[in-house]
Amino acid sequence: MNTNHSPEEIQKFDALASRFWDPNAEFKTLHQVNPLRTEFILENLEKTLGTFSGKTGLDIGCGGGILTEALAKSGALMTGIDLAPSAIQVAKLHLLESNLNINYQQISVEEFSDQNPNMLFDFITCMEMLEHVPSPESIIKTASQILKPNGLIFFSTLNRNLRSFIEAILGAEYLLKLIPKGTHTYEKFIKPEELTAMARKSGLMPIQAKGIHYDLFRKFFYINNKITTNYMICFVKN
Repeated sequence: MNTNHSPEEIQKFDALASRFWDPNAEFKTLHQVNPLRTEFILENLEKTLGTFSGKTGLDIGCGGGILTEALAKSGALMTGIDLAPSAIQVAKLHLLESNLNINYQQISVEEFSDQNPNMLFDFITCMEMLEHVPSPESIIKTASQILKPNGLIFFSTLNRNLRSFIEAILGAEYLLKLIPKGTHTYEKFIKPEELTAMARKSGLMPIQAKGIHYDLFRKFFYINNKITTNYMICFVKN
């Protein structure tokens, strides 16, 4: 039985699941950054794999399926997994509107790997999840095991420093109210060098890293090469 999860974290997101697809509710920022994430993923897939159409992808911690659906619309054959039951239910219900073919399952990546030992993916995404589990290294290791050789894996998380504490917790949660209070725990933030070290242990080599930032005055998100707070890294499996 998988124990690499926090019941409190699952309950936190499960309670808000019904509002996943409301672009003006608690997950508004996910809707706003989703095009940036999707572009980052698709650009790297096209550079490395040649095309993303028909490629198999796994979205770990998919929530209500915001990113999963975006990748499916681009032509990828997507599977989405999450441990929050209401989130998976919302994701499945939204397929009735989007008319996409996505395999959603309420399961951890460790259990998914155990149950599907011969299933390998062309690419894997795991966005804003590593800072919510007891052992991010277990997620990374298992994800690498079910990734095809030369496949790509994408992680996004939060850097651990004074600036990220000010921007991601004090700013985003308490001052600007961009996300619900208590969404993040500073001690669980992961420095880029820590994430890269864990990934290298599992045979993953970094290709590209980008930072996601919020323009307070113009009120929009953008990406650049500064990975000071919220960041994404693309890895390739050797």
